[in-house]
Amino acid sequence: MQLTVEFGGGLELLCQSVKIHSIDVDVPAEKGKLTMRNLLSWIRTNLIKERPEMFMKGDTVRPGVLVLVNDCDWELTGQLDTTLEEKDVVVFISTLHGG
Repeated sequence: MQLTVEFGGGLELLCQSVKIHSIDVDVPAEKGKLTMRNLLSWIRTNLIKERPEMFMKGDTVRPGVLVLVNDCDWELTGQLDTTLEEKDVVVFISTLHGG
């Protein structure tokens, strides 16, 4: 499944400073659909090159990371259980900044 994944607010530094990624993720055969839970696992394995603990805590994003799926807050769409579709755009923005 073709998706666009974007990182902002400093999270791009975990992905070699690349903000926008066009990716192709396999849909789990046993489920027949791709969820945010699957995508986060894929991102941790394939995109995050350093300090994954700055992006994820357990199987979800760290507190302070805003997640948008097609410009909609994932808290309104089911968070980890949000089903993704072909060509969706998923944005991760860190709201935490040093001083």
